Amino acid sequence: MNRTQKAAVIDKLKARAGSATIAVVSDFKGMPVEEMTRLRVKLRENDAELVVVKNTLARLAFSDGAHDAIKDKFKENCVVALGMNDPVAVAKTVSDFARTSKTLELRHGSLEGKFLTADQVEALAKLPSKPELLAKALGTMNAVPTNFVSLFANMIRPLLYALKAIEEKKAA
Repeated sequence: MNRTQKAAVIDKLKARAGSATIAVVSDFKGMPVEEMTRLRVKLRENDAELVVVKNTLARLAFSDGAHDAIKDKFKENCVVALGMNDPVAVAKTVSDFARTSKTLELRHGSLEGKFLTADQVEALAKLPSKPELLAKALGTMNAVPTNFVSLFANMIRPLLYALKAIEEKKAA
């Protein structure tokens, strides 16, 4: 690879990393191609991508960018998962895959520029995803007016029963 090719790889990776909200670095030593392909497919479903790049090029690409916190942590065989939208979904995908895989091992990550250890990435993976959080918030917001209406219905209902009983008594 000559200098211009390396510069192109660095620029491309810098652009991808700049638009990513999360970067998760893992060790993939000895991982079969089929397993790597399965991980790539799962990440693509969550609007993320998996990048294998040389450590020196990764250090240059991640410096002075959104994920500057991890630039000095590239050692040995590294693969980087870059998530564009939902960081929890990316962390969950990589974490679940690392649990089932014998070769993939979480090392560290960066969430919007903040360094994360492997344990912190695991903790992030245990959080509910963005759609789940939105559904819970909407459910809570919907519960307030529903309970309010039901409170007033319960206050008026006994009065209506009393009026109905008086009407039936006078009709008889």
